[in-house]
Amino acid sequence: MVGTVGGILPLAERKASEPRAVARSNPGRVHGSGVLIDYCAMPQTIGHVTLVVRNYDEAIEFFTKAMGFELLEDTRLDQEKRWVLVGPRGSAGTSLLLAEAATEEQRSSIGNQAGGRVFLFLQTDDFWRDYQRMVAAGVRFKEQPREESYGVVAVFEDLYGNKWDLIQRK
Repeated sequence: MVGTVGGILPLAERKASEPRAVARSNPGRVHGSGVLIDYCAMPQTIGHVTLVVRNYDEAIEFFTKAMGFELLEDTRLDQEKRWVLVGPRGSAGTSLLLAEAATEEQRSSIGNQAGGRVFLFLQTDDFWRDYQRMVAAGVRFKEQPREESYGVVAVFEDLYGNKWDLIQRK
């Protein structure tokens, strides 16, 4: 291709729908052929976060009953594997892909997906409503709710021990 850098047209010659690409000398930020791709023009979202679980059905039960999530999809892929998505009711954001552990290595990560740190952040528009509902449903909170400069927050655990923040931002 004439006028290209690593097969990608220079900014002045590309169509508006193509990703912007500029040559950079910083190898820490270079993509494959020595060209840094600027994906700012391409809208992206994180669609799903995988949560390794011991059993699909017990995880669905916890997330739909105790957490109040909705079951978005449950599709059998083969004899052992399912595509199971859950997420907060009415949310158009990121959902959880529940993945049943299939190996010993995967089983060893159940309940410790973030190495003991808070793994996920459940944001709410009414902390006390959700806190009281979750406590009544048996969700284990690791601490009392506290007021921080950014909002009200409390750490809780899912059925496997992964830590979450329930948070209402100011």
